[in-house]
Amino acid sequence: MKAFIPYVALLGLSTGLLVHTSSLQAVTPSSEKFVAVGTEPFWSVTVSKNGIVYSSPEVKQQTFPYVKPLTAAGRPADLVRVYRLRGNNILILEKVSACSDGMSDKNYPYSAVLILGNKVLDGCAQKQ
Repeated sequence: MKAFIPYVALLGLSTGLLVHTSSLQAVTPSSEKFVAVGTEPFWSVTVSKNGIVYSSPEVKQQTFPYVKPLTAAGRPADLVRVYRLRGNNILILEKVSACSDGMSDKNYPYSAVLILGNKVLDGCAQKQ
């Protein structure tokens, strides 16, 4: 239950960010590249200026055009990144003290939430 609470809070944050889009500002990426991963189910997203690529063993690879991330007004640009992808899809990366993928001892500096339509996937991310 304790592990579930941060994800609910992150989803609340993402909803608040989406409702208050007027308070969001675009981040100017400088050689921006992130890799987000999730387990059970396994999935990954690579973010680069060449595009945002989602893949999983169950789904054919999906490529979205690169979009500049949005960030919360009054917060450091690297704290929360919201990528509004084509269609009803969103990727949210939030800097955290540590994120565990649950399968290894590796800790990541970002948590990740990928919303693909009505499907919500959570995981961890790191800057490359």
